Amino acid sequence: MEKLFDLDYMLKSLPQIIEHLPVTLWIALLSMLLGSIIGLATALIRIYKVPVLAPLSTLYVSYIRGTPLIVQLFLVYYGIPKFLYYFQSEYGFLQQFNVYVIPPELFALLSFSLNLGGYLSETFRAAVNSVDRGQFEAAHSIGMSQTQTMLKIVLPQALTAALPNLGNTLISTVKDTSFIFMIGVVDMMGQAKIMGARALAFFEVYVAVSLIYWLVCIVIERGLVVLEKRIRIYERSE
Repeated sequence: MEKLFDLDYMLKSLPQIIEHLPVTLWIALLSMLLGSIIGLATALIRIYKVPVLAPLSTLYVSYIRGTPLIVQLFLVYYGIPKFLYYFQSEYGFLQQFNVYVIPPELFALLSFSLNLGGYLSETFRAAVNSVDRGQFEAAHSIGMSQTQTMLKIVLPQALTAALPNLGNTLISTVKDTSFIFMIGVVDMMGQAKIMGARALAFFEVYVAVSLIYWLVCIVIERGLVVLEKRIRIYERSE
């Protein structure tokens, strides 16, 4: 009689899936870092209405927010090699470089960074706009330049205000990395799929991988709570 749930296989799969946790985490964390840089730059371009770049950044944010992440992932994965091959064949660009051996992790990192950049730009824009305008005027009155005002006064306060949203975005990004196995990256979901196919025990391995994602997100949540408390204590002590 077939088992309803093979607990032994689920427990056996846990350590093998956890072995691929570093892949999930480094893609999530590095794309979060790069996405924050892109998002902050995009937000400042829109706030200061930089000619040419401002409408382009608005279009970029609209496109990112209006299309699914999985579509963006496939566009990067299939589109970049196609463009590179076209430039190689037509213009002799990087002839010695084989565009079809680019690690899929790089495509995942790029697509996630661009996706996060679009969403985080709105987070940063709202955070910067939440800073009291009187602080801009006070900084200018004592001779601080616009750049100094932004770096020393506005951004520290804006980043503090944006922290809860940044934390939620990081948690979402960790979960969204479950898509990257679809382009050949063997992360936790990729390993779970391999083990499920090996023993025809998909339900068991997906329960296992869900527990790991859940635990990772709990750890991140607890870390963010501690960080927010420390920041509040620091602000009150000033």
